[in-house]
Amino acid sequence: MFAFVIAVLLLLATPGPGVLSTAGVGAAFGFRPGLRYVTGLCIGTNLVALIVVSGLAAVILANPWARNGLLLASAIYLGYLALRIAFAGRRIAFITATSKPGLRAGLLLQLINPKAYAVNLTWFSGFVLLPESLLLETLVKFVIINLIWIPIHLLWLMAGSAVNRLDLSPRIHFCINATMALAMLVVVALAIFSLR
Repeated sequence: MFAFVIAVLLLLATPGPGVLSTAGVGAAFGFRPGLRYVTGLCIGTNLVALIVVSGLAAVILANPWARNGLLLASAIYLGYLALRIAFAGRRIAFITATSKPGLRAGLLLQLINPKAYAVNLTWFSGFVLLPESLLLETLVKFVIINLIWIPIHLLWLMAGSAVNRLDLSPRIHFCINATMALAMLVVVALAIFSLR
């Protein structure tokens, strides 16, 4: 159990599209609008876990056409989200953030997030907690994951929104948003590379 908790902490603490976009949404739009986004991420994370536990993820990822389609959709959507974060509140000719990412954006991000699948595969297949009861073990893992996942993402959202409340120059605010967006894209590229 202890090893599982440490693995959850380490895999969630490692920046991925979820936490980086959470901080980016907090920095670009504030804490309250970010709560809807984090709620969508949470629902999406649990749906991905169900997809992994049910075996559907293995079926999808075993098909090269489906796997490559998922990776392409992921790259396109995460690139779009990274641009929205990078240019939030700025008048840039080729993109304007006209709406705040909400519940649907968070849900969609997790469903196409390659790191979410890789992490859930590790959690649910790499650690045996209760070999006598797969159902009880799965339920315990869901509880532990959510007890760690929710506070970590709320902390990232608070950190991002703290940056939003600082009286920073537009240039510094833009640099912070752009850095978070770039970091998100690098992590996604690494996750995609590791799945291939």
